[in-house]
Amino acid sequence: MATYDRKKHLKQIHESRKAITMSKVDEAIKRLVRANQEINFNSVASEAGVAKATLYNNVTLRERIETLRQQQIKSPSVKQVRHKMNENNKEVIIESLKRKVKRLEHENKDLRDQLKVAYAEVYKKI
Repeated sequence: MATYDRKKHLKQIHESRKAITMSKVDEAIKRLVRANQEINFNSVASEAGVAKATLYNNVTLRERIETLRQQQIKSPSVKQVRHKMNENNKEVIIESLKRKVKRLEHENKDLRDQLKVAYAEVYKKI
């Protein structure tokens, strides 16, 4: 009968769980990158189905997530680009509306002048 080594068995279980967790986290990061979503400890933990403490305690995972997070901070996000585009568009729209208001004010003044002339002609006929 073979002897049962409890320490060896527990070590194997621990290593297999560690490998499963690493693969879960790797897949989660890949999905987040493909979906162009924000990468941080919260998003990776929820996507992978692991605890945040696991990510913080594992040095390799922690460094990887921090590196990816820093890379995302340096490059503008889709929301930031949209916001910037909207700000530029707002300026263009405001300028366009200002020109339109000036044109309408000028047209309104011309119409009032024409109305005064028409009233004067009607008054002369009376």
